Amino acid sequence: MRARVEPFGAWVRLDDGTLVAIDRSAAERLGLAGGVVWRDAETARRARPLEAHVAVTSRCGAGCKGCYLDARPDGESPPFEVITARLAALAAAGVFTVAFGGGEPLTRPDLGELGRAARRLGLVPVLTTSGIGMTNERAQELASFAQVNVSYDGEGAAYGEVRGWEGARIAERAMRLLAEAGVPFGINVVLTQKTFDALPETARRAASLGARELQLLRYKPAGRAADVSYLATRLSPAQVDALGPTLEALFATTNLAIRVDCSLVPLLSGHVRDAAALARFGVLGCEAGRYLAAVRIDGALAPCSFAPAADARAEDAWQGGARAAWATDTTLEAWRAPHDAEPCRSCEIRSVCRGGCRVVATHLGGALGPDPECPRVRAHHARTQSAEERARAGDA
Repeated sequence: MRARVEPFGAWVRLDDGTLVAIDRSAAERLGLAGGVVWRDAETARRARPLEAHVAVTSRCGAGCKGCYLDARPDGESPPFEVITARLAALAAAGVFTVAFGGGEPLTRPDLGELGRAARRLGLVPVLTTSGIGMTNERAQELASFAQVNVSYDGEGAAYGEVRGWEGARIAERAMRLLAEAGVPFGINVVLTQKTFDALPETARRAASLGARELQLLRYKPAGRAADVSYLATRLSPAQVDALGPTLEALFATTNLAIRVDCSLVPLLSGHVRDAAALARFGVLGCEAGRYLAAVRIDGALAPCSFAPAADARAEDAWQGGARAAWATDTTLEAWRAPHDAEPCRSCEIRSVCRGGCRVVATHLGGALGPDPECPRVRAHHARTQSAEERARAGDA
């Protein structure tokens, strides 16, 4: 068992990898003392991350047209010792899970050893891959990873329409090899106008290949996607409105566990109004710069994988107590601070959603404000605009 105290009590990771939140009385029964963490309410806003996304390479030859990192065949792959030093710093900060990404992590011949190094530090490593470079041997080397998620945006030509290259067969081959090696795996599906309607078929195909989880990701305007093409690729307003019912139908028709990307939570606001129910099922909104952090390829910290780099660096971000870079860096602080604008201020799921995706808000509105694609925000803007038009008409 591994544990760390929090303002509410403590997080406890059990031997099977399950992460459990317990209250203060339960923490005390386990011999955990809260100290300053239980006395200082401000600590909750600057919580240390539970999960860190670690870029282990920026090298990839796939050329996905929406790549958030703009990964290239000649990208960087920091030495093994550099990555393990960053992992050690994350472990010392109390991080539980590290998600290896890139680039394409399979371009690293030492990927399996990096997973084992994370385990020795008490971290639970997971991995995202396109499947390029997967072989029988490579699949077996990934036994130290708690789960491998294969990027899979649909069967056949559907994958190519989203990614810009025909990778469906490569992803399916990787899934077969992982299943043969006994490595638990799931799939990542990026929701776009073209992938949304095919979700049931995509889920069925992945389940038939042995996947155990379906993780739904929002298409975000970062990297190569941060241009006008984003507007034609993102979910349409009608698809956003259908997201809640679509998820309910998936729950009823697939045996895959379903995870929802934190940035999708605001898109559920038109369908789900019970914040407690969302939290109970682990559906949480933006935790960038709070319970989530990202380590970029150069070692700089970022609030999340899609956010701009902070001045803080992974190796020393948590040194210095209250004056640590994690707590004082202006970029991290801006991304973690909840905004107080309407309609978020009065929203029933604000405590879970936390105002929506900052990446989308910054791209479309130029500020860390309400998520412009949230149904409630769309409706609020429409009402505001209508009221202004009526006022102008009255003045005329």
